Amino acid sequence: MTTPLVERREVSVEEALDLLVGRPLVVLTGAGLSTDSGIPDYRGPGSPSRMPMTIAEFRSGPAAQRRYWARSHLGWGRMRGAAPNAGHRALAALDPELLITQNVDGLHEQAGSRRLVALHGRISQVVCLGCRTTSPRAALQARLAELNPGFADQHAGAQVRPDGDVELDDTSTFRVPGCRDCGGVLKPDVVFFGENVPAERVERCYAAVDDLATTGGALLVAGSSLTVMSGFRFVRRAARAGTPVVIVNRGETRGDELATYKLDVGCSEFLTSLAEV
Repeated sequence: MTTPLVERREVSVEEALDLLVGRPLVVLTGAGLSTDSGIPDYRGPGSPSRMPMTIAEFRSGPAAQRRYWARSHLGWGRMRGAAPNAGHRALAALDPELLITQNVDGLHEQAGSRRLVALHGRISQVVCLGCRTTSPRAALQARLAELNPGFADQHAGAQVRPDGDVELDDTSTFRVPGCRDCGGVLKPDVVFFGENVPAERVERCYAAVDDLATTGGALLVAGSSLTVMSGFRFVRRAARAGTPVVIVNRGETRGDELATYKLDVGCSEFLTSLAEV
């Protein structure tokens, strides 16, 4: 295991800010950053235990696809109304060398962040698994509503989940349209569990993290438990190069032992303070 850069101990917000201010930054964000926008996360304190659909399950056939799109139809109708919070706005103001987000909600883009890699894609786009044509999620939402009149009103009380769907059991009557171009199966243009992040996205992120070692920069993680390798690998890469790593997250993370500083504080508050220094 890589040795932390400093002895593990309780640190103050001020110490972490002192480490970060004036350095080139790469920032990695996770679902915990969007909780202040009303979007729940998977693994934060109080989060329900539930994993999203895997790509193997989605590809298994119409029943799984109906289940996914019925839940997503309800959840996305609410999720698309979410607005950037103070943490998103602070990161847009900070304008790091690169902002890597594991979130698919598009709130960083809405807040004005420019140099950004949406590691897992964006829920606002749909892709056909047959011809690979992409189209706006809003257009599919309208088609789903037309094919399933009254469905949203019938299930208005369903609980929203982090990946933009809801908790819903009976989806057997839900109707799902195919691709307008070829009739193929439609899937949100996001990386499902079991899929690989496109290599060009990973390489761009690695390059930005590697640059930190030569520019005296730091990697800041905000709102991610780092449970999945897609984000954790950048923390491991930075730590191996001797680059300072600061993790801001409610609860433990997979990267805590690699961090220079770990703070169990709110993302919005910390990022706002960093942007104001």
